[in-house]
Amino acid sequence: MHAIVEFFEHISPLTRAFIIAGGLVFFWMLEGIIPLFTFRYQKVRHAGLNLFFTLTTVVINFIFAFAITLTSDWAVRENFGLLHLIQLPQWLYLLLGLMMLDLISAYWIHYIQHQVKWMWKFHLVHHTDTWVDTTTANRHHPGESVFRAVFTLIAVFVSGAPAWLVLLYQTISAGLSQFNHANIKLPKWLDTAIGWVIVSPDMHKVHHHFTQPMTDSNYGNIFPFWDRLFGTYIKVEKTSNLKYGIDTHMKEEENNNMSNLLQMPFQQYRAPVGSKFSEAKPQPENQ
Repeated sequence: MHAIVEFFEHISPLTRAFIIAGGLVFFWMLEGIIPLFTFRYQKVRHAGLNLFFTLTTVVINFIFAFAITLTSDWAVRENFGLLHLIQLPQWLYLLLGLMMLDLISAYWIHYIQHQVKWMWKFHLVHHTDTWVDTTTANRHHPGESVFRAVFTLIAVFVSGAPAWLVLLYQTISAGLSQFNHANIKLPKWLDTAIGWVIVSPDMHKVHHHFTQPMTDSNYGNIFPFWDRLFGTYIKVEKTSNLKYGIDTHMKEEENNNMSNLLQMPFQQYRAPVGSKFSEAKPQPENQ
């Protein structure tokens, strides 16, 4: 445990970038060996589009890093935050810290974006991908990246997490997001077993089905129990029957066009079928 703390206390930005990029390359290669779906798409072009949004996320995270580090250092110095209420063994301190950061800056912000219409319009960019693979993990509109960075800042303030723990969390979060978005097919027993400890590919892919209610389910990123605890978990036995995307934006000229994706939050709103935001009134039954 001490070695983990020591490593992330002194990790360089280059090392973190290498770890995250290495995970992306690994899952990219694994998709060619054990794919869940055989997509008919230009894999490199698709990756290029999604990696553009990865770069915008990196830039925004870099901008917020200063505020997050200042908040973390202040919390540790002042013994502020839930992690400082009682003395904990280091392993439990690490685990509870990861859980709090994951709950606030992953699960809650994800859930909220599905409940607030104007936030959903930014998150929509992530859901429009009809070819979900490991590069989809960071397909977030810059506006959404700001939301997530703000909630990370809130999570650090509430928990009082030290900088090394934040870096550990962000590295694990990025790696597991690449894993659970990857277009890979694991043996059912293995995916099920993994799904009790961390969010598995089959669990998260349900969230990317193109219609409700599955779109509004399985929000977790690291820990799978938040969805079970808050009643947002849906299990699908045969994930090969899923269809990716969102029913309002299934045309490739919209969901595979960088310019349109950047403009999407500012376009006229389209409510997904069955959405709580739908303005369509039910039609009377024929008598």
